[in-house]
Amino acid sequence: MLTAEGCKARRQRFLERLKPSHPVVLADPLHLRYFANFYVDGISSSADFGALLVIREDGHATLYHDSKLPKGVEFAQVDERKPLVWYSGQEPELAPRRLVLKPALDANGGRIHDSIADPLGATIIGIVTELRRRKDPDEVALLKTCMKACDAGHAWGRANIRPGMTELEVYSGVANAVFATLGHWAVVYGDFTISVGGKKRGGPPTPHKLEVGELFILDYSVIVQGYRSDFTNTICVGGKPTADQQKLMDLSLSAITAGAKHLKAGVPCQEVYDAMRNVFAGAGMADYFTTHGGHGLGISHPEPPYIVRHSSETLVAGDVVTLEPGLYVDGVGGLRIEHNYLVTETGSEQLSNHTIALV
Repeated sequence: MLTAEGCKARRQRFLERLKPSHPVVLADPLHLRYFANFYVDGISSSADFGALLVIREDGHATLYHDSKLPKGVEFAQVDERKPLVWYSGQEPELAPRRLVLKPALDANGGRIHDSIADPLGATIIGIVTELRRRKDPDEVALLKTCMKACDAGHAWGRANIRPGMTELEVYSGVANAVFATLGHWAVVYGDFTISVGGKKRGGPPTPHKLEVGELFILDYSVIVQGYRSDFTNTICVGGKPTADQQKLMDLSLSAITAGAKHLKAGVPCQEVYDAMRNVFAGAGMADYFTTHGGHGLGISHPEPPYIVRHSSETLVAGDVVTLEPGLYVDGVGGLRIEHNYLVTETGSEQLSNHTIALV
């Protein structure tokens, strides 16, 4: 999880940029994760309920939250945590749950400063978006936890995907491998489906039974305390890819290697994208590279920077990014591969370590 020191340092950098003359009240779930390690499980009776984080000008942070939230909120890294009761389980609710935070809001100026309707909202969102590009050590450590669990799911997929299984059965097996590695439940989501080419490049798992020769795209994320992985392999069902399918994989492997060589602070994202696309262009296949080439990763998915055809961004040290070249050819199938990387001043560190291969 994120550390108290890391959260405090991020709040201090935020205050130095914003220079507020009053306490700042934040409610955006992304901001509460980033500044306070506050995260509500995505599948729970409290999934739609958040909290208020009040950061004073001197850096003191107080978190107000619904007392019925999951115990995971106790991991919040703040100076004070103040649960507010709306329902005890013994008496009727004291007030509608949606209003439980209103007394705390009223006591702290009555404004949610990171709301898009607030005069400060756009400024705050812009500052935090920029700050989040440069990941701190505790953020990278948490992302590596996600990557390790995601690696385990991919290993399960390579060992177990076979004809006759349903896509939903694959999802279940991958998720169980993730849970076993983490030692606890987590959100696992993404693409767990066959791709026939340009007409279908991904999607959630369905009852479809896998058939020999289909290309199964396994592109998913594992969320731990609000941070996530995101990497991909494509598997040929039955283990006997055609020559054309193997060509898609070989070209994609060459493309991701070419792109990774350009990952370094100060490099334009366009340069990274072009390095991958040029591999496909050299084989006369560029028109089949119809997805983005990668994106930033962390609290949300996707997030800046974007490695795309018309990029205007530049890599910075601390960026965590994906590279995900792929080709989608009707009559052959769709294929995508992906790794995650930490950008440094001198190059990059590959964070995902799963095997990429059709068989």
